[in-house]
Amino acid sequence: MDTVEHHDHDAADSDAYHFASLAALGTSPSVLGLSTISSYDEYSNDPRFVESQRELRDLLFTSAHSLAPTRAASPEADLTGSLLPRIGVDEDAAISKIVSTGPRVAWLRNYLDEVAPWLDMFDAAQHFGRVVPIFARSSVSLAFAMLAISARQMERKEKLRGDLDSLQLYQEAIGGLTPQLLASDPGVLATCVILCVLEMMSASPWNWQKHLDGCAALFSSYSIHGFSGGLPQAVFWCYARMDVCAAIICSGNSTLVLDLENWLPPGVPQEDASHYFLAAKMPDMWANYAVYLAARSCHLVWQRTNATPAVTEQPHEDQFTITWRTLWVELQAWRQNRPLELLEISFGEESRASQDGPFPFVLFAASCAISSNQLYHAACLILLDIKPFAIERHQLGHQGSKLWHARRICGISTTNEHHGCLNNAIQPLWLAGKLLSHPVEQKAVVNLIKTIENTTGWSVQWRIGDLKEAWGYDRNASI
Repeated sequence: MDTVEHHDHDAADSDAYHFASLAALGTSPSVLGLSTISSYDEYSNDPRFVESQRELRDLLFTSAHSLAPTRAASPEADLTGSLLPRIGVDEDAAISKIVSTGPRVAWLRNYLDEVAPWLDMFDAAQHFGRVVPIFARSSVSLAFAMLAISARQMERKEKLRGDLDSLQLYQEAIGGLTPQLLASDPGVLATCVILCVLEMMSASPWNWQKHLDGCAALFSSYSIHGFSGGLPQAVFWCYARMDVCAAIICSGNSTLVLDLENWLPPGVPQEDASHYFLAAKMPDMWANYAVYLAARSCHLVWQRTNATPAVTEQPHEDQFTITWRTLWVELQAWRQNRPLELLEISFGEESRASQDGPFPFVLFAASCAISSNQLYHAACLILLDIKPFAIERHQLGHQGSKLWHARRICGISTTNEHHGCLNNAIQPLWLAGKLLSHPVEQKAVVNLIKTIENTTGWSVQWRIGDLKEAWGYDRNASI
């Protein structure tokens, strides 16, 4: 692969440049052309933010191309094994210098208490809460990224406007990235994904994939995948959940940013994926398997949506039916083979019926259980929307009922209050909410989405307008 020389681009040239970059690095080229102006949060329209985000995106693509020709295998040993040698040599220089004021101490505490659990909700080892702060002791860019996302979360939750501290912290984090990237610093992936989460917290949902493609290029160049181990693996699955959410938003008009073949170790075929997740013998990896299955479901929708007329005729229709059935069977096997940690806590029917609200009471003990089960139901809804005519609904049992999946999705969010899981629930709630026709259920979903934004600070209320339109109301109508 030839190294791409970095140079300045205007808006049109930049999109063409990144289009070619995505194709060369094994990421999906269908992510461009989305709106660049957000009406959802004034933060993302601030010229300083727009310019800094473009700088970060260009930096990631340039770094990915400069690294790609020289890296033949996964660098997991470099990224995880270098942890110990780095600590102990002026280990607290970065974090002690940066976190020197009262507000920054508050942002660091909020990162540990509120934000890190979001990012770690599928990770039993809690890398973002336990390992990332260790790297931040000697990484200025990572320390600023932690403070930036925490400050942004607090600003959004408190509905602050004007000149915001998080923007300056975001710019400081980007400014320190260049030496990290040149040195293949082990904290660079975490820094980039944390900044990506910050961007998506306020950005227009239709622009999410443009915030993801730089990270995807970096993952490809580093050969990082879902089984890389340690911090790189944790960072990958945090990214992957965002990729799936963005694909759901695109509704088949675009596929995943990172090609599915890059989610598994090199040379592992898709049909062998279940063996790798099962061999991990970890509940959180079985939860990540649900993310992977949801990703494949989104990709199949994109393939179906963009099929040419010839592809929808025989014998290609038979191949689609086979592909659909294979994925459906794999989804049901995921649910059937869940480890104990991913099962709901059972209650008697009398206790279940006594719970308030229109949705079932579905309680889980672990955050990875909450979101993975919700993603299972979301993936089923995605597939049922494109069910081949050759497959009768009665062949699928109660799992073939869209309303059953929809009510379970809503019940999971109304029962479990883990903040990271609530953020991750917005797109499943959209898929489920569209199917609800009773006014009581519709009002409950609207109130739930409002509560999520007020509780976590994540920008989600735009989905309320979408749901109102799906129900036949005006976007601004009261429910």
